[in-house]
Amino acid sequence: MSAVSDIAVTASAPPRHPVAQFLRRLVREKPFGAAAGVVFVLFLLCGIFADVLAPYGYNQISPIQRLKPPSWAYPFGTDNLGRDLLSRCLYGAQLSVIIGLSAAALATVISVLIGTLTGYLGGRFDMITQRFVDAYMSFPELIILITVVSVVGPGMPQIIVILSLILGISGSRIIRGAVISVREHMYVHAAQSIGASTGRILWRHILPNIMPPIIVLFTTRVGTVILAESGLSFLGLGVPPPAPTWGGLLSGSGRTYMFQGPWLALAPGLCLTSVIFATNVFGDALRDLLDPRMRGTR
Repeated sequence: MSAVSDIAVTASAPPRHPVAQFLRRLVREKPFGAAAGVVFVLFLLCGIFADVLAPYGYNQISPIQRLKPPSWAYPFGTDNLGRDLLSRCLYGAQLSVIIGLSAAALATVISVLIGTLTGYLGGRFDMITQRFVDAYMSFPELIILITVVSVVGPGMPQIIVILSLILGISGSRIIRGAVISVREHMYVHAAQSIGASTGRILWRHILPNIMPPIIVLFTTRVGTVILAESGLSFLGLGVPPPAPTWGGLLSGSGRTYMFQGPWLALAPGLCLTSVIFATNVFGDALRDLLDPRMRGTR
């Protein structure tokens, strides 16, 4: 009798939302990845609401307060001009959010376009395209990035476009491999046999089944873009002053006055390290949960 009642209660219970089920699995199976996801979300919120959270303007100068150590008034201390380092780190997070999400999204779109077309069509088109991809991947990405930025000049739009192209071409290999494995399934052959168009097959059958690698590729690209932008800003090729970036904070006053005020280099460096580490761990957790081949593994 109790078994029948349990079955009735289970049948009458409303189905859980897929997002809630996924979050529950993430917390239960990947607690470290869930904690990294919380750090990643906090970073996004700090960047989005930097104008509200920052106690001072990012270029508000107070010469009397120059090189002050961390305190209640200035939790991250001040720089050589008396500017609040916490406010500058928050505004730097805002720039990182804009550049990271924009470039990662555009790079993912480029990877999906190249990967799906070459992986599904195959043949000579795939061979020629992949030879161009091989030739591109033989060059160091950092050298290409520095060369192109030095030619077109520094700036946020240029960095977003250049990073998206560089990462999008190299990431197309991952999407292509996923498409090749999916196109051999029976439902794809069934759609081809009834005369479905190539666009319909790609949109209705191929793309939904390669969403896990696309999501993981996007999350890992966010951290890669932020790190690349910080490296360019450190070299003076990123977003130009007076906009504060984490790489610019490390290169400017952080490098010049780091012995007089170690917090000038520690604050942006720890922000950059924690965000990159959180995005990578969160991306690995998503891969383990979304990839069918990883299910059941510990």
